[in-house]
Amino acid sequence: MLLNFIVLFQQINVEEKIKNAPDKGYEIGVMIGTYLPFVLLVILAYFMYHKAKNRKDFDD
Repeated sequence: MLLNFIVLFQQINVEEKIKNAPDKGYEIGVMIGTYLPFVLLVILAYFMYHKAKNRKDFDD
């Protein structure tokens, strides 16, 4: 529930920044800056999952 609120709040802020952007380069920078942290978290989560799945001392 809190995550949905945060995402909604960020989306409104991003749309406002894009609407008031001086040029296309700024819009691209805003989009990269918005999605890059989420992409990095997904990559980190997958890496941790992959490492945990392939542990040798895990008897399953």
